[in-house]
Formats: sequence, structure tokens, C-alpha cells
Amino acid sequence: MMEFLWRFCVLMSTVMMVFGAGKRPNIVFILTDDQDVTMNGMTPLVNTVSLIGKQGMTFNNMFTTSPLCCPSRSSILTGNYVHNHKAYNNSISGGCSNADWQKGPEKTTFATYLRGMGYKTFFAGKYLNQYGTKDAGGVAHIPPGWDEWNGLVKNSVYYNYTLSVNGKAEEHGDDYNKDYLTDLINNRSHEFLEKQSTTTPPFFVMVSTPACHAPFDSAPQYVQNYTKNAAPRGPSFNKAGTDKHWLIRHAPNPMAKDSVTLLDDVFRKRWRTLLSVDDMVKNIVDTLDSRKLLDSTYIIFSSDNGYHLGQFSLPMDKRQLYEFDIRVPLLIRGPKIKAGSVTDYPALNIDIMPTMIQLAGDPAPKDVDGLSLVPVLIPSTTETGGLSRDCLIEHSGEYEVNGIKGCPNTEFLAQCSPDCVCEDSKNNTFSCLRHIDAKSSYTYCEMVDSESFQEYYDLIKDPHQLTNSIKSVKPPDLAAMHKKLILLQLCKGNGCRQLVPPDNVEIEGSV
Repeated sequence: MMEFLWRFCVLMSTVMMVFGAGKRPNIVFILTDDQDVTMNGMTPLVNTVSLIGKQGMTFNNMFTTSPLCCPSRSSILTGNYVHNHKAYNNSISGGCSNADWQKGPEKTTFATYLRGMGYKTFFAGKYLNQYGTKDAGGVAHIPPGWDEWNGLVKNSVYYNYTLSVNGKAEEHGDDYNKDYLTDLINNRSHEFLEKQSTTTPPFFVMVSTPACHAPFDSAPQYVQNYTKNAAPRGPSFNKAGTDKHWLIRHAPNPMAKDSVTLLDDVFRKRWRTLLSVDDMVKNIVDTLDSRKLLDSTYIIFSSDNGYHLGQFSLPMDKRQLYEFDIRVPLLIRGPKIKAGSVTDYPALNIDIMPTMIQLAGDPAPKDVDGLSLVPVLIPSTTETGGLSRDCLIEHSGEYEVNGIKGCPNTEFLAQCSPDCVCEDSKNNTFSCLRHIDAKSSYTYCEMVDSESFQEYYDLIKDPHQLTNSIKSVKPPDLAAMHKKLILLQLCKGNGCRQLVPPDNVEIEGSV
């Protein structure tokens, strides 16, 4: 009891030290789609790095807990792992914006918390992949917690889409000046911010861009940029994954010349789409500055998952356990965050929600799986607990029972390219322990398949995950990693942060 009281007092003193007793700070959250960091995905974002990263903190080790859009976004919104919010994939049947999501997790997102704290809330852009469809309640469904709502129906596109504008359908075509989605998000967030002042209630703005997701439509003024750039030829590019799980082993290697040419083209197009995001970031910062709100506003920049282009001969997608798919950017600026600071602390997408709540001046919710990053952002306030952290990465493979039309022998596969190279499958279901401390960094994964396949990578020795070293792991170490992974798979709330077993559950210490 005394320890609890001590921790509570430290937390409250942290809140008062950082924020004082005045008006709560404003928060702006910028979320991109499928933006990697391992293929230099931040390179086009010159303004973003300059105005957020260089003016705040950059996280070198930021991970998504699920390398897929809807599961990751659901984790960002709720602060919970996939196994707790149960949005397992991008389909209605897989929990993406379905009735169970709307009746449960959607009622306790950062939007509902912040609105309950007196914030004026604004959203524009992609929400969840099935949002606005008939099975998800249509455009009339406005997720709780939002005062002003501009939600994209279904998945990322740049033209020819429908928005739910405060519950009413708004149709858009292919006129750049009126319809280009990234610019529309830019303009509507600008209009909202222009109405705010130092005397109005605190506000929370979330802008969620389609960039740099397919179909990779850039603004017309940027179509000639990066003509000489190509997808990075790193050590894993076009390399056979012969020691990896089934889906990776079956990727054709070497890739066809036409496939490599396509990947280079996609790489350039992805970068071009991000230039409009960079324009939006500058506009947001400039508007906040002109309204005398910049110094009282936290700005958070991140992405839902990473991406690959040719790594281990996989064409283009996410959904894999490797660093290129699970690493994402995280930049945060705001009051009392040291400009130009950089941290190696391992952060997760589930940390964004509790971080926002504590930045807003309330204690981080105790029942979420993520950790508040405030002690890292403002290290003079409390101890961070050191660098060490055990993190869970989980993915439920999507598949078509009867296979893909036009592609033979693709039963239980999905996300297949025109040349029938598939990016997901039923047996691409996995859970991984991603561990980082001051001296070590590794990934240990268990596949849910007929092989009970395992993968292990010492990322100090093998940063590109070229060699599956599972056979070199000593049995006691393997048992310890397996036990930690089971704890993470079962965890909830504080159990995820402290890695303690749930009540009445015993964990075997061997595989």
C-alpha cells in the first residue's frame, strides 16, 4: 500500500511539474499509412524532421505490435494489444470495426478519454479499414469521442472516395484541387485550427493520411521527383529466405527483372506521396504558430506499420515479423521536451494512447497494456525504469479457403500479386517476443502452423535477420523466451507492463 501511495504521489507531482495548474496542453497526432523507417521512409519528410524531430524527441526503437493496418490502428486507439481488443485483421469477421469492436474497445479510445477531459476533438482521414461499410454501421456511425468527424470510408485511396462528414456521406472524385485526400485533410485541419485560440478549450486533432499506402497517387506537382531513386539494395533484398517460415521459403528467388523494376517504381511513388504529408505538417506547425498555440501543443508523428519492397524476395506489403515491417517512426515535440533529443528506449504503438492521456494532465489509464512515454520524453520527472523491455508482436494470417482466382495452388493464401506471389497465408500466424536492453536485442517467434516453426535473431550480430539462429539457442534460454512469450500472449493491463502471470494461470517453463 505504501509503495502504491508513493508511486501515485510521484505521478501526480510529475503531472503538476510538467503542466502546472493552468489550461491543459493541446495535442496533434499525425498518422501515416504503411510508412517504413528501414528503407529510409523518413527521407522525403524534411519539414517533419525539422519541425517535429529536431524540435522534440526522436525514438530510434519504435515498433508496431501488429504489422497490419486495422490491428495496429486499433492498438493505437485503445492502448491495447491485439489479443485484448480482438481486431485481428482487416476484415469484418476478423474484428475490424465490427459490432463487437464498436460495443467494446471503441468506447475507450484516446478520443473518449480526451473528450471527457474537456478537449475539443477533430478527426480527418483513414480510421479503420472497414469503417463506413454497411456491415460496420455505414457512414452514420461516428465513433465516440469525436466532435468533428471526417472519416474515410474503407481503406486508403487518394481519389474517388466517400467521407463520413459528421455522419453524412460526402462523395469525392478525381479533381486534384478538390479531392486529393492528403490535401483535403490538410485543408480541413487548417480550418479547424484557425478557429482555436489561447482562450478556447484545449483541442485534440488527429490527421490520418493515405500516404504512403497503395495506390501511391502523388500530387501532380511531385510526379517528377525522385526519378533516379530506387528501392534500397540491402543485404536482405532479393535474398532467398530458405531458413524461414513456410511463406518466406516459397517466395520465388531470384525475383524476375520486371518485378524488381516494379518495386523501384513503387518505392519512388511512395516517397512522392509523402511530400504532401510534409506540406501538411508544415502547414499545421505554421498555423499553430500564427495562432500562438505552438508552445502549448504536443505534436506526435508516427505510422501504423512498416513495409517491405523485395526483402527476402517478398514483393511489396507488410504482415511479416521482420524489422522492416514492425519498425515505424515516432517523433514528439511539445512543452518541456528537449529539442533535438534522441532515445533508444523501446516504444510501442500501444504506448501512444496512455502517453497522450498523461501529456494531457491525467494519470495514464491503469487498465491499458501500453506504457506512458512521458518519463522518457521529460526525464527529469520520474525514472524510466531503464532501457530493458519485452514486447509482443502478433499477427493472424489472412487467407482465402478456395485460393486466389487465376493463381493455382493458392488455397489458404491471400494478398497475391499478378504473378501469384502471395504475401499472407493461414500459416503466417505468429507471436514474437521482441526484447531490447542495454546489452542485447533479439526477436524470438513461434508460428502457429503444422511445423511449430520457430525463428530467432540476435539483432546485435545479425541486424538484417539473414540467418535464423534458432538451432544455436541453448535449451534453458529457449525455455525462458517461450515462457515470456506465453506471458505476453496472455497478458492484460498491468500484466503486460510488469510481465506477471494472470490469476490462476501457471506457465510451464519449457517448450
